[in-house]
Amino acid sequence: MKHVKTYHSDLRHTLEGPVVIEGPLSSVTMNKYHFHEQLIAFRPAPKQFEALLSIADLTEGRIIIARTKDTIVGYVTYLHPDPMERWSTFNMDNLMELGAIEVIPAYRGAKIASGLLEVSMMDDYMENYIIISTEYYWHWDLDGTRLSVWDYRKVMEKMMAAGGLLPAPTDDPEIISHPANCLMVRIGNNVPESSIKQFDKLRFLQRQQYRNMREGL
Repeated sequence: MKHVKTYHSDLRHTLEGPVVIEGPLSSVTMNKYHFHEQLIAFRPAPKQFEALLSIADLTEGRIIIARTKDTIVGYVTYLHPDPMERWSTFNMDNLMELGAIEVIPAYRGAKIASGLLEVSMMDDYMENYIIISTEYYWHWDLDGTRLSVWDYRKVMEKMMAAGGLLPAPTDDPEIISHPANCLMVRIGNNVPESSIKQFDKLRFLQRQQYRNMREGL
């Protein structure tokens, strides 16, 4: 599968000033900007920036950023699921994972996160992918936002809906370990029925494995 990436951008006006949302960007372009030191949700900012640069260089990898003049204040990543995850079981070339989305505190509430998703989907080639996001409550900034786990889930669902991702059932053990966790899914208009059926098997992999055991396969 050829992974075509077409650049798109949008300008958002916030109380903190204008913010450009743009991408997908190459690592060369991203290196022209400063990575904000408060982007630390997943690892220290310098290490996180290194991770983003490596994703940008992947054939399928996509990085959409939100920036002020020269400072990255938010980002969203898309890439194939990690080979160690269940979602890579069938090696589906048209299955992409929204790996991370983050915005610094000063711009939260300014709809920058939803803007990142909206700009992501401006690229028509995204219609060729099944896009997933695995949401675990222990990754959520409950202390910083002072939201309950259920209020945070509502905010997260509304944000993801801006990119067309909706909750979908699964028997993944980590997701079903807590009722607030969820799998978010967007199936592009150009995804073939065969891929959708394969993805349905992947969502209920435990059920499929149990059925195979019963049938002696």
